[in-house]
Amino acid sequence: MRPDADCRLCGLCEGRTNIVLPDGDPGARVVIVGEGPGENEDILGRPFVGRSGKILEDAMASAGISRSDVLITNTVKCRPPGNRDPTAEEMAACRPFLESELSGRALVIGLGRSAVRDLTGYEGKLSDIANRLDTITVMGEEIDFLPTYHPAACIYNKSARSALSEAMEIAGRYL
Repeated sequence: MRPDADCRLCGLCEGRTNIVLPDGDPGARVVIVGEGPGENEDILGRPFVGRSGKILEDAMASAGISRSDVLITNTVKCRPPGNRDPTAEEMAACRPFLESELSGRALVIGLGRSAVRDLTGYEGKLSDIANRLDTITVMGEEIDFLPTYHPAACIYNKSARSALSEAMEIAGRYL
């Protein structure tokens, strides 16, 4: 299930250049979910193609994973203004699209606080749950879930970078 080309389910449509659809293998066992598209993603219409994308791809490559091995998506398909976190209402508007992307997967990796909150409802510190396998229910089925740091958090935080690399190692075991 994909949004209409002129989706207007929330206010994010007002400032977008492109709807950012999933990238990678549509049949992958592993899905990586970010918070929302940034400026580069909005321009190119692909998730994780900017600085955060480079960090994510480096962590994946270290674990022997390429973009074509996984599906990469976001909780919302349009860029929030000023790269702010998506609101609960914006994430709810995109939720049917996200659930259709997650259904039938072996592992979902949530990158960052907003993605983890949207997928689990968890409001605490990410450091308390990072890289601890759990499950989420998607369309009535239990799927393994791994919360971890967003690549942007890795720019200045070495422990976040290590955790992201460890998460990709875990993902590799699912492939």
